[in-house]
Amino acid sequence: MPRETLSCMCESFTNSRDVHVTPLSQMNKDITKKHSTPESKVCGNCSTTEGSASAPKLSACSRCGLVAYCSKACQKAHWKNGHKQHCIAKADRSPQHQNSLDNNRRETSSADGKCSICLDALTDASTTTLSCAHVFHGACVAELHKFGVQQVCPLCRTPLNPGPEKRFEEAIRSVMSVRRVVERRMASWSTLPASAQYEMDKALTNCRAAADEGYLPAQCMLGCIFKDGHGVSQNYVEALRWFKKAADQGLAHAQYSMGIMYDKGYGVLQSDVKAVQWYKKAADQGLAPAQFCLGLEVQDGRGTAQSYEEAARWYKKAAEQGSKEAQLNLGHLFANGQGVILSYVEAVRCFKKAADQGLAQAQLKMGSMCEQGRGVAQSYSEAARWFKMAAEQGNAVAQCFLGAIIDYGRGVPQSDNEAAHWYTKAAAQGQAMAQYRLGEYHLLGRGSVTQSEVEAARWYRKAADQSQAMAQYCVGMTYEDGLGVKQSDAEAARWYKKAACQGHAEAAKKLALLRTT
Repeated sequence: MPRETLSCMCESFTNSRDVHVTPLSQMNKDITKKHSTPESKVCGNCSTTEGSASAPKLSACSRCGLVAYCSKACQKAHWKNGHKQHCIAKADRSPQHQNSLDNNRRETSSADGKCSICLDALTDASTTTLSCAHVFHGACVAELHKFGVQQVCPLCRTPLNPGPEKRFEEAIRSVMSVRRVVERRMASWSTLPASAQYEMDKALTNCRAAADEGYLPAQCMLGCIFKDGHGVSQNYVEALRWFKKAADQGLAHAQYSMGIMYDKGYGVLQSDVKAVQWYKKAADQGLAPAQFCLGLEVQDGRGTAQSYEEAARWYKKAAEQGSKEAQLNLGHLFANGQGVILSYVEAVRCFKKAADQGLAQAQLKMGSMCEQGRGVAQSYSEAARWFKMAAEQGNAVAQCFLGAIIDYGRGVPQSDNEAAHWYTKAAAQGQAMAQYRLGEYHLLGRGSVTQSEVEAARWYRKAADQSQAMAQYCVGMTYEDGLGVKQSDAEAARWYKKAACQGHAEAAKKLALLRTT
């Protein structure tokens, strides 16, 4: 089963509308200018140069004085397209002058390695640095934000930045707006348009600021951004650094992500032992994905002692929280009696929970259980219904099974055309049995499939190369009779032998006859 990293931290926030905004680097450059009037006489909206026929004179923005416009219409348009967010009054941009006492405090702050608020020792994992460069415990600063009494640095009285929760929320909104663009296939994470890239830059800035203040979800999200390369160059080492900061402070999602990093060897030397250690930390906190991954490690005996009983215990914990992958794997254990008492009824119960959530592999298993009458009343029509659900999601085995049920008319109307349709889909994905059946359809010209000995031989060979015994026997027949291929008794004998070694009785007889002639 695939192991997914943390990918849902943004899901509960709504998307924000994409707008054209001034690039961040240019805006920072503008804000730091010393003069209150724009140096370049160019309209901030339409780029018309001052002195041209359409714009003999430009007027500066009355608030920030950094941008000029050729008309009120351009000023309104630029305001709506993003300037409103970054238009800072001249008074608000003026530097704050600190007295000599403040400067002395700035120089001596945290020099003894203690937080000036609680006087406890500072550690790398727990510190936060304010905009004034003073260092405190992240929790201490959070308390200041929480009570709203002292919204300034306790040492130099510099106003505090917006709280980390607010910054993180803004970062989430920015990421969600970009994700919407990517999900609509208007761009990819590696090639974002300018407006989307600006949003990701803004998200990264806010997220990093919140992370620097010790906000654990922001630290974990930074790890995800760098791990997946969303709007930045993929950097496993940087991702690992942020994951570990949050994981060391007990954030379950970060601990789970650390497990993924060690499990896959992303930015570190691959280690099943360390992966299990981190998975267990998160699993003990009740995180379902970590419980599922821990179950996988225990079931296979990677990084820990192999135990079906222990695997079943962790799968059950995750399954009770709705993990469809855990429900599927727990169903397999019940169906095979591994670590639990064999029970087809319990297996079906687990499979159905996962199938109802749309998991194709669970829908395939439900189809098989209905077809065989294990744990549920035998029903070809129910089997076909489940097979079709999985087949429509692209599951090749389900497509082949559905083709076979329709081919023989079991519980559904028989249809060569419909059977050929599903066989073709499964065969194109490399499913051996479907390739063999498609070869038969081409040999006989059944349904909508064109009769062709050449195509029949080609599909038989594809299945035979995957050690499908019936297909190997049929390849032998094509060479013996020269159907779609050049006649060759030697080749026929070679393929008959392959099928006979797998217990195919007719192939063994054919091989014996060829050897006696």
